[in-house]
Amino acid sequence: EELSGHGFVILGVSLDTAGERAAGSFARSAEAGPLARNLPADVKLARATYPLLRDEQHVVAQLYGITNVPVAVWIDEHGRIVRPPEPAGSYDVVKHIDVKTFAIPEEITRRAAQVRSTYFDAVRDWVKNGEKSRFALSPAEVARRARGIGDAAARGHACFALGAWLWRSGQRDASKRWLEEAVAAQPDNWAFRRQKIALADDAAIGNFAATPEFWGAVQKTAQAGERYYDLIDMPGMPED
Repeated sequence: EELSGHGFVILGVSLDTAGERAAGSFARSAEAGPLARNLPADVKLARATYPLLRDEQHVVAQLYGITNVPVAVWIDEHGRIVRPPEPAGSYDVVKHIDVKTFAIPEEITRRAAQVRSTYFDAVRDWVKNGEKSRFALSPAEVARRARGIGDAAARGHACFALGAWLWRSGQRDASKRWLEEAVAAQPDNWAFRRQKIALADDAAIGNFAATPEFWGAVQKTAQAGERYYDLIDMPGMPED
């Protein structure tokens, strides 16, 4: 809304294979509501004022190499990618969360706030200055940073597509096997993990997919020295 006079549009895309059943309450309500029972009690949801699309088959995710949310891609008025997928102002907070209390260390909270503020200021600069913005990358740099689709990701998406089709066809047991194969093929694809959890139990659809299994995977990632969210390679961002 702040930047609407500059021709700026946010286009949200949810990666929910269950479609409206999963994404609807999160998109329209400012309250967590009964479907989001796994969220901390004090969390409020943003009532979206911009277009929201559902990528039930993860087509956009595959084309852009998106493996987690929230992730943003900057696209200019000519349809060119200015910044390839990167965490949309998010810092790697998740691995620091106490899974019992949802408490986050104060230093991590401060750093996350810094990342968010720096990122939003960068968006403002780009929207107002276009290709002259220091945050707008050259086509060569965009190509260098773009993740692309390797063999593991290609197999993961093929397995996921089959699992999602079987789920929509009512073949839940067969679906579970192929969704697990998708995660096995691309373990760092958190979008696959969330959908595997959400579709395994009909009652879980529309809930925050942060089960003990999910948190265990996050903690294992942290123990291995790997990141849940990549660092944002941008001026002013922390380097760790």
